Amino acid sequence: MIGWKQHVSLPVAAGALLVGLPYSISLMAQWMYGWPNEPGYKKYIEALKPRRIYCLTRAVLESLKYLQYGKLYFQWKTWYKNDDNHEHYEKGITFGRRGNKLDLYYPPAACRSGDMPVPLVVFIYGGAWGSGERSIYCLLARHMAEELSAVVICPDYCTYPKGNVLAMVQDIADCLVWAQESGQKFNFDKGNIVLIGHSAGAHLCALTTFFLIDSREELFIESSKQQEITQAIRGVIGLSGVYNIMDHYKHEQMRAVEYVSTMHKAMNGVENFPYYSPTHLLKTFNQEKLKRVPPFGLLHGTSDIIVPVESSTKFSELLTSLSVKVSLYLLPKVDHTEMVTDIMASDRRFYHTVYTCIKQEYRKLVGAS
Repeated sequence: MIGWKQHVSLPVAAGALLVGLPYSISLMAQWMYGWPNEPGYKKYIEALKPRRIYCLTRAVLESLKYLQYGKLYFQWKTWYKNDDNHEHYEKGITFGRRGNKLDLYYPPAACRSGDMPVPLVVFIYGGAWGSGERSIYCLLARHMAEELSAVVICPDYCTYPKGNVLAMVQDIADCLVWAQESGQKFNFDKGNIVLIGHSAGAHLCALTTFFLIDSREELFIESSKQQEITQAIRGVIGLSGVYNIMDHYKHEQMRAVEYVSTMHKAMNGVENFPYYSPTHLLKTFNQEKLKRVPPFGLLHGTSDIIVPVESSTKFSELLTSLSVKVSLYLLPKVDHTEMVTDIMASDRRFYHTVYTCIKQEYRKLVGAS
């Protein structure tokens, strides 16, 4: 009898592990972040489909790899709170219509000793349009200021649910307005600006630039000021960026994460995907507007499963077809997270690989030798 119970308990335990655990994980994820967009009880039927359960469980388990960045977490936390580091940056500068904050990082002292203002880099972080804050990127911004010999500013912007993508674009545009007004105070060249963004941040950099070129009324910024900012943007460097929202939504559907993802919510629904897609907007530009599109540098890791490398390759092809200058850098073995975490500390595996590409593109954009 005891042997029979032990014999039965093994398959029961295996079944609980192979079936119960995935269902528990995926249902918890959907309960926390969003059920399928189906009416009534049908959303639960869709949520319980084996393929969705499998894919969602896999996505959740893949996210556990972020635990490897625990050391990096404590590094940036400690650095940001250390008063001795305040000589390297100005923290918590208020800007814009919503009273957001930005941090400004100085280049090495040798670059500040002359009378000539240095170029400005605006770094826009990612976070799937629903998370992120400027303090997380303090080490990145500090290294970027050193590597590029530039002033680097890292602004916060209202992520979902505080705001939709239009509000995010408005915040980034406000940051650029602040830059036009503050160049002399902080000794940077307000007419020599490079935007750098990662993931959703790369999308927002491209979209903001195109909205400014298009003189969008919804930015609530004078047309003359928008033109002034557009002329100051020397280029955009996108790291693992999303440039076609519909294509990315299809990728999310393939991974079965489209309903737990923040993207479609931040875009105010699938019907607004074209409106918020840089690729779609670019195709509407006439020749006069295309001439004002700045050069792009696109970096993407070939091991990226969050945003597939085709996002950058297709955008590069579109830019080329429209005679917009673009450089494409495909980095072997680099995944989505490493593209940004590995430029936070010089001992990271891909630190020099990624910065070599960024520096090469940056020097072309600002006209450095």
